[in-house]
Amino acid sequence: MNASNLTRWSRQWLGTKMIFAWALAIGLSGCSSPPVEHYADTQPTLDLRTYFNGKLTAHGLFKDRSGEVIKRFVVDMTGAWQGEEGVLDERFTYSDGSQERRVWRLKHLGNGRYSGQADDVVGTASGQVSGHAFRWQYTLSLPVDDQVYEVQFDDWMYLIDDKTMLNHAKMSKWGIELGEVILSFSKP
Repeated sequence: MNASNLTRWSRQWLGTKMIFAWALAIGLSGCSSPPVEHYADTQPTLDLRTYFNGKLTAHGLFKDRSGEVIKRFVVDMTGAWQGEEGVLDERFTYSDGSQERRVWRLKHLGNGRYSGQADDVVGTASGQVSGHAFRWQYTLSLPVDDQVYEVQFDDWMYLIDDKTMLNHAKMSKWGIELGEVILSFSKP
């Protein structure tokens, strides 16, 4: 290979490598979310202790990663706070008639930060409120057939008004998206 061919080959190789790096960077940036602080100046301002206090209802669905709706559900919730600690009792009824219950034990840590635990949550969930948005991250033990899988949730809630909040959560395992949950909360 002469010097001219070597130079041409190295430019092509470098060009291909740069295109690959650019495509990878674009692909990875599509997987990230804005920081919750991005919503700091938005209204109405969300206070979880106020919103998740009393009775609420949510309607939702779970979609797999292909976009197919796998389950639809209704959640009847009751929240109660005493100072910085709260309990959110969720009772799910699925479209196939099955039922499930999750009881969150929540704690306000100050500066819009929250932690939470539930029987099917591995470790402690952590979250942050900023403006109208709340980002909640946790690992859930999810029973599927005869197995239990630990899956990660990246859960975003957006306050629309004092009675309505929308929720969009992505579920993943080893960084691979498995599906998403979409919910609409409403207060009487």
